[in-house]
Amino acid sequence: MTRNPWLVAGGLLSVAASLIHIGCIVEGPSWYRVFGAPEPLIRAFENGDPTLHWMTAGIALMLAIWSAYAFAGAGLIRRLPLMRTALVGITAIYLARGLLVVPVAANLSYEDAPFDYWSSGIVLIFGLVYAAGTWKAWPVLMAKAA
Repeated sequence: MTRNPWLVAGGLLSVAASLIHIGCIVEGPSWYRVFGAPEPLIRAFENGDPTLHWMTAGIALMLAIWSAYAFAGAGLIRRLPLMRTALVGITAIYLARGLLVVPVAANLSYEDAPFDYWSSGIVLIFGLVYAAGTWKAWPVLMAKAA
């Protein structure tokens, strides 16, 4: 498979997001606050509840897996199971998170709305990059499936 710069970029974006989540686990409440974790979860963590760390670790793992699918789709690593389905699903999740949070936040008046807007914009960019990469890779992905 030829290199697909869109999926390489998507993989790098997912790796960066995964590393930020790992950074939050390592650095604790100050990083969670900087990156917009809900304050009630941070306070619960500060009071000894490990749920926030487990949730963050799960997200970091998921993002790392998504980066592997992007790199496989780009031809950097070997093909992974369910490539087409995974790339379409990852793209859909990023786009949905990027697009659906905005109308929800627009109908709410709360202090985290600015975070929801800028984080949605970032995730929308991730989704558009994955969409472009998946679109470009589609003929090769279809040929490999036959």
